[in-house]
Amino acid sequence: MRYVAGRLLHGVALLVLVSVFSFAFAHLAPGDYYTELRNDPRISGATIEGLREQAGLHGSLARQYAAWGASMLKGDFGYSLAYQGPVAPILWERLRATLLLTGAATVLAWLLAVPLGIWNAVYRGTWKDTAARVGLAVLILIPDLLLAILFLLLAVETGWFPVGGMRSAEFPSLGAGRKVADVAWHVALPAAVLVLGLLPVLVRHVRASMAEAIDAPFGQAARAHGIPLRRRLFRHLLPAALNPLVSLFGISIGTLLSASLLVEVVMGWPGLGPLFLDAVMARDFGVVLAVVMLSTAFLIAGNLVADLLLYGLDPRIRVK
Repeated sequence: MRYVAGRLLHGVALLVLVSVFSFAFAHLAPGDYYTELRNDPRISGATIEGLREQAGLHGSLARQYAAWGASMLKGDFGYSLAYQGPVAPILWERLRATLLLTGAATVLAWLLAVPLGIWNAVYRGTWKDTAARVGLAVLILIPDLLLAILFLLLAVETGWFPVGGMRSAEFPSLGAGRKVADVAWHVALPAAVLVLGLLPVLVRHVRASMAEAIDAPFGQAARAHGIPLRRRLFRHLLPAALNPLVSLFGISIGTLLSASLLVEVVMGWPGLGPLFLDAVMARDFGVVLAVVMLSTAFLIAGNLVADLLLYGLDPRIRVK
């Protein structure tokens, strides 16, 4: 419990620091939501200043931060000037779509990376390993933005996949099984972009961890005892190689969440990405800060889960 409490306190302290710096940087940026109104000759300067005062933008930075922090603690996630209301109702609808996309991509990426990394480690130094490493290197060189554009072109040219959206127009009239299939059909291409972007990094780490375990004295001893390869890999070597992979799992959640914001904008997925971009363009800092804080919270939560898994898997951490 002391370990869990320490990690939770660390996460809360990090959230507070991120909130302070994010709030300060957002308000140091030139202009605010009402800046564009100054270009409209029909609206007087006094009216604009009245609107800014009503929105609480005339107070000191500390007072504005305190009001925003109180709103965060109440679960409102700040106030949206563009939508004229709390951010939370706007956020939750988009958050479900982002979590669906990120969760599907995380599961698929790890399901592919673990067997591929093990296979590469077993066939180190052969042409199979070389070919796989070249393919992964090519994937690393392709930016996520370019991958998203290529997959979007594939959907437009072939018609095999929908272009944008999360559901078809006839979704409400479909049965339960067909509803699941319809959502999976829509999520396939955005998830594929995220998987291909993350897969090379995961495979390389799995390969390195497994290669280290294979070359370790206990790995050589297991081979000398004649233990079959499959049993040796999954019963003895993979558990020994898990520590760095569990740590990487926590980081991969935050990485995928950040990458998904860009992919959502390009591919028309109705998640946090388009909402975040619209808020930045409108200088709606309540929504911008809410998305930043949510991304930070998920990154911290992913690392906390990884720390707890390591605590359960590795007795050395418990002893320390």
